[in-house]
Amino acid sequence: MNAPVAGPKRLVIVGATGMVGGCALRYALDNAAVGRVTVIGRRTLGISHPKLKEVLHRDFADCSALAEALSGQDAAIFCLGTYTGSVSDAELRKITVDYTIEFARVLHGSSPDTTFSFLSGNGADQIGRSRMAFARYKGEAEKALLAAGFPRVFIFRPAYIYPVEPRKEPNLSYRLLRAIYPAFRVLFPNQVIRADRLARAMVDAVLQDTGKRANVVLENRDIRAIAERRLP
Repeated sequence: MNAPVAGPKRLVIVGATGMVGGCALRYALDNAAVGRVTVIGRRTLGISHPKLKEVLHRDFADCSALAEALSGQDAAIFCLGTYTGSVSDAELRKITVDYTIEFARVLHGSSPDTTFSFLSGNGADQIGRSRMAFARYKGEAEKALLAAGFPRVFIFRPAYIYPVEPRKEPNLSYRLLRAIYPAFRVLFPNQVIRADRLARAMVDAVLQDTGKRANVVLENRDIRAIAERRLP
């Protein structure tokens, strides 16, 4: 097993074809503190970059085959997920909980000193009492990650994530939120976050090498504070 080395960081990103993961990838590739980005996904990104390595993996229920690709990583950005209502409840739990736990298991076995940055969600419930399946499942995934043995885990719990690029919204609620975003942002600033600023905060968190063990849960207000400190 290769040990992480000093200097530019080696990052692995899961979910780079998604809204937040895609922003994280672009920010990481442009970041001088990042030396290599390994993207794990089911389909190719269709881009090339000297820092970028793509690894295709179809079945996240079994990540054993990724052990070599995950060796020697310094940090992980995990943005894999799906929208409530787009899949069955069983599939939602499998993607949200099982895939996260299985990836973390193999990553920790290959790179036990990795810093982990996890895209959770507002209202995530580690106790499991929420009536919302999404909140229960995200909370279950959080709890497993915090117990997985990584030296540092950052849990990001954004509220509404505003897409900074045009896209097909997954449902009516998201179409309405996007339409009223300008007013919503003014009235409820701690209930929104831009996708690019969220992604940047997730990457910046794992690039900070404090040498101390820490588990940090960041709510939307905290994420905004981090992002705004680094506004261009």
